[in-house]
Amino acid sequence: MKIGFIGMGNMAKAMIGGMLAKKVASADEITGSAKTEKTRKLMRETYGIHVAEDNRTVAQEAEYLFLAVKPQFYEEVLKELEGTDLSGKTVISIAPGKTIAWLSEKLRQQPGVVRCIPNTPALVGEGCTGVCFGETVSEKAKKDVLAVLNSFGKAVELEERLMDAAGSVSGCSPAFVFQFLEAMADAGVAEGLPRALAYELSAQALLGSAKMVLETGKHPGELKDMVCSPAGSTIRGVKVLEERGFRGAVMDAVCASIEASRKL
Repeated sequence: MKIGFIGMGNMAKAMIGGMLAKKVASADEITGSAKTEKTRKLMRETYGIHVAEDNRTVAQEAEYLFLAVKPQFYEEVLKELEGTDLSGKTVISIAPGKTIAWLSEKLRQQPGVVRCIPNTPALVGEGCTGVCFGETVSEKAKKDVLAVLNSFGKAVELEERLMDAAGSVSGCSPAFVFQFLEAMADAGVAEGLPRALAYELSAQALLGSAKMVLETGKHPGELKDMVCSPAGSTIRGVKVLEERGFRGAVMDAVCASIEASRKL
């Protein structure tokens, strides 16, 4: 299949790297555009893909066209594509806040439209991507798009009304997790751990904890209770987090991200 990327930032790099690693597509089947020659050269040399200086060339050649630019640039990019024949193609947006109805109206020619919101762990093959499909997307196109999205992590099909929530829970939360990890490491450093070791221990603890949730199927509360021995050190730490409003603060942060996403 012919795949095009308008925009080749970090997320596009993660997608392209995943597709090539999982052999979902070959380098000869991928074309991308970027504003700078530096980025185009880097992508060509790193992944062996075709590059183009203008977005229209990418759109014309692609069967599956990823709009991999930030939301504020969508109007500009879609205006550039006016007059380009997009019939029979599938256009995939990775931006929060841009609905299928909005994209379909802007594209006018009614190609198949897909919304997805990947997250940055896609860079290490552990992405989580919420995806929803417009009514005109064929079953073959759905299968192909899901294969691409699953090549750099896990894709979950959702109703569009849930996209902002899912995108914030999975898309924004890595920033919150990194803050938590950094805080844990800082505490370790305060108590004498070397900085690099503190980061390594904190990151591995988070990785293993997340894997336990996914692989055991147990409720997170049950897994927490397994760590909290009576009168032990862990339950004392949990008590401090509860007193400081830890869970409420996390919920408020995610809800604030969801609200902001809806306004994009």
